[in-house]
Amino acid sequence: MQNLSQILRKLPLRDGAAADPRFRSHGSVSLKSGNIVTARAGYHGVAMKGGQLTGEVVADFTERPDEMLSAAKALRAGVASAKIVGIPAQEGETDLAREGQLLRRWALYRERNKPLSDRRIHAVPEEGVPLRCGVCSFDFTASYGELRDGYIEVHHSLPLHVSGVTETRLLDLALLWFNCHRMCHKSFRGESWRTPDVLREQMQKLEQ
Repeated sequence: MQNLSQILRKLPLRDGAAADPRFRSHGSVSLKSGNIVTARAGYHGVAMKGGQLTGEVVADFTERPDEMLSAAKALRAGVASAKIVGIPAQEGETDLAREGQLLRRWALYRERNKPLSDRRIHAVPEEGVPLRCGVCSFDFTASYGELRDGYIEVHHSLPLHVSGVTETRLLDLALLWFNCHRMCHKSFRGESWRTPDVLREQMQKLEQ
């Protein structure tokens, strides 16, 4: 419950909500969880007072479990990657902003094996084929010449936040242009990621 409370308090649900110590506190989350559990069909104990919204949540999870689980995973991934950020409106905003101050940032990140990524990149020219994006076929050599030497972004076809600790093979790594790489990771309509193959299919449909 403590972990869930911390996740919910990081979401930009309401202006200033996270500043209120009562908002989704440990006790609040525990109470709401009890409301949801006792509102489920087949529960034989005494139901707690959850209200109409609790009933709608239970119905959604009952009727659309896969979709709701995907949305929950997207929220967790967004919080973990700091991609869900609530920025309150600032009074007196102007077109001038002070930047450049050195800041210290603490972060958790998934371990990645750089030598494996380097081998994936270097394997392409060794095979005698152009270094191209695996989604849109963007040709780095044709566009940048020698400037592009050795540059392309390496993408895990199955994101590490989904697979967890795993043994990664060269074939598990895709080579992508940075735009396509970002689109593979972009949260959209309940999906927090998509494979290069799925992104390629979406782009091809737009071209038809």
